[in-house]
Amino acid sequence: MILVGIMVTFLLELVATEKREGDHFLGFLISVIITIFVWEGNLILDERLNKMFPWEEGPGKRILVQLPVILLFSTVTIYLSMLLFNTYICEFPVETKGRFMLFALIIGTLVSLILLSVEISAQFFGNWKRSLVEVEKYKTESLQAQLQNLKDQINPHFMFNNLSVLSSLVYKDQDKAVDFINELGKVYRYVLDSRNSELVSLREELTFTGSYLYLLQIRFDKNLVVEITIPDEKKNFLIPPMALQMLIENAIKHNEISIDFPLTIHIGIINNKIEVRNNLQLRSSPEVSCKTGLKNIKERYRFFSEESVEVEETKNEFSVKLPLLKAK
Repeated sequence: MILVGIMVTFLLELVATEKREGDHFLGFLISVIITIFVWEGNLILDERLNKMFPWEEGPGKRILVQLPVILLFSTVTIYLSMLLFNTYICEFPVETKGRFMLFALIIGTLVSLILLSVEISAQFFGNWKRSLVEVEKYKTESLQAQLQNLKDQINPHFMFNNLSVLSSLVYKDQDKAVDFINELGKVYRYVLDSRNSELVSLREELTFTGSYLYLLQIRFDKNLVVEITIPDEKKNFLIPPMALQMLIENAIKHNEISIDFPLTIHIGIINNKIEVRNNLQLRSSPEVSCKTGLKNIKERYRFFSEESVEVEETKNEFSVKLPLLKAK
């Protein structure tokens, strides 16, 4: 502000027809004080306008409001300051008073606009830097969420259970053991391939579900019955990857499965939604649940559709309906 005040004084000296001797320091000091007053006043106005007319909500409206406010404040402040200077400190020559006051107003207002433009640009730059940091933070959090999502999607117990089944198959039926290994490989291949995909086709998801169900059928045999009735024309719609697997795993996790109590899961289409429905026979000693599966699916759907995931529970059945999404 000191440098700006000195610069303004030099500019005014250039346009003055009569050169004053001696009191240059006083002129510099007064100019610096006026400059600081105008600058600080404009900053206060800028803060007030930030609350009333935020840049994010309407930059055009903000400019239309702030520009005349800045011009009015700067002009009035400089004019009143010059009058006070003329009255109480040093009277301007009558012949050049009008011309000097006019140039003082023009130069002072232009300098105010330039300085405020620099300040606003600095604000934008600062916000831009912060937005980049937030974007990187979001990316990091998104990657962490994806990693956690993968951990939640394939329960570690699922791997242990399948290895246990595989170890028994190796001795009983080597051909089936080979098929089991192939399907297990397809399951984890899909997990890796879809880890960066936000949506997949229902056709891909059903192919993966088939491999996943093969592993479950080996484990539970006839105690688990899965019926899938999906029209071919619906298979090009999209859903979040591994959504069906989560719902099937959820049904197995919370229900008893035995010869006396077989679990039946129906997967079909109702009102352009894919429904996963199972008979309800809750375990007498249920597993500890963090309820992350359904929450995970609901959260992912919020990014892609205004339609919500429907969850219905009756005395005998539990069902979840997932909206089928179209490619944009």
